[in-house]
Amino acid sequence: MSPLKPPRARRVAVVGGARVPFARSDGPYATASNQEMLTAALDGLVERHGLQGPGAVGEFVAGAVLKHSRDFNLARETVLGSTLDPRTPAYDVQQACGTGLQAVIAAANKIALGQTESAVAGGADTASDAPLGVNDRLRRILLEARRAKSPGARVKALAKIRPAHLVPDIPRNAEPRTGLSMGEHAAVTARAWGITREAQDELAAASHQRLAAAYERGFFQDLVVPFRGLARDQNLRPGSTVEKLAALRPVFGLDAPGPTMTAGNSTPLTDGAATVLLASEEWAEGRGLEPLAYLTAYETAAVDFVGGDVAGGEDGLLMAPAYAVPRMLERAGLGIEDFDLVEIHEAFASQVLATLAAWEKRGLAPVDRARLNTAGSSLATGHPFAATGARVVATLAKLLAERGGPGRGLISVCAAGGQGVTAILERT
Repeated sequence: MSPLKPPRARRVAVVGGARVPFARSDGPYATASNQEMLTAALDGLVERHGLQGPGAVGEFVAGAVLKHSRDFNLARETVLGSTLDPRTPAYDVQQACGTGLQAVIAAANKIALGQTESAVAGGADTASDAPLGVNDRLRRILLEARRAKSPGARVKALAKIRPAHLVPDIPRNAEPRTGLSMGEHAAVTARAWGITREAQDELAAASHQRLAAAYERGFFQDLVVPFRGLARDQNLRPGSTVEKLAALRPVFGLDAPGPTMTAGNSTPLTDGAATVLLASEEWAEGRGLEPLAYLTAYETAAVDFVGGDVAGGEDGLLMAPAYAVPRMLERAGLGIEDFDLVEIHEAFASQVLATLAAWEKRGLAPVDRARLNTAGSSLATGHPFAATGARVVATLAKLLAERGGPGRGLISVCAAGGQGVTAILERT
């Protein structure tokens, strides 16, 4: 018997996207679950691209970072509550802030290998409805009571409960290995790379202004689905300026002289969900859908933010894209100058600027700021952790399609745990 030949990789088309407007935590979506938001985004995608009916989509891949135990099967439950065919398989992925882009990559790989013709990828997160864990001491007592062999032993175990045991385990925005929040980690990196307050405020103001302009010209009309009274991202401040941002006090890096990071040049806690439709060229053509762009390369990386060169800036928590992008470009035979558009997830303005500086240090050409986040990014939209990757992919694909001719776009997403997920979209 002759061995099976490996399948020829096919091009993966980005056909479209849909998301709900992103909202600040404890705001309009305070009582909305991950599943509810993700279902609204998925239903918007189904309606706009005619995905109703049996077998319309081969698979749904999505995830969330802040998940209740009831969300253990989030993607599948979302399908069952949506207008997508309930026979559509689904599964969850999670890679912190890289979840949405990693979901896109997982779906794209199956399409490229011919294992499915189409798939939807996405993610959702609610900081408003973050899970509260049982106090660990209470949890151990309850488990002891459950294992008890007699009613007396059960009562004896439960008698150990004290008022302090009823305090819930509230999730913290901190790295387990260091105890530092993402903002505090970013402040260390900002100092290491000499990122100024002025440069951060300029980037933040530009993000708001560009997002506002994109909304005004109708760019998001077929990408954003109104939800719970919102039609635009709630965090958007169209009148944001460098002067207004300069009036805000620093909130991170206060343990060192000259702190530069404020609430205005950092992303707020956010609720939201996003989806993106991927397909083979044949599937898209058969349904009369025009691909916006093609996903042609991707790369992940991680840094040692615990024991590495953190103080020097090389291994800062959010610096993994500084390694992933050069590796991906070398493999693709490309340079920064070969990209018409660059999308860098704006966890913090300082992190974007440090990444740009690191790319140059590693021999890449400077990024033309006129090509960077041209429709705004996370500083303006907000950042529901697992939703950002799908938002960026759909936005960049449409931006490339608007250009009308061949073009190429770069995606860079940093993530908690010292990780980074990057990708390339192209039109030929």
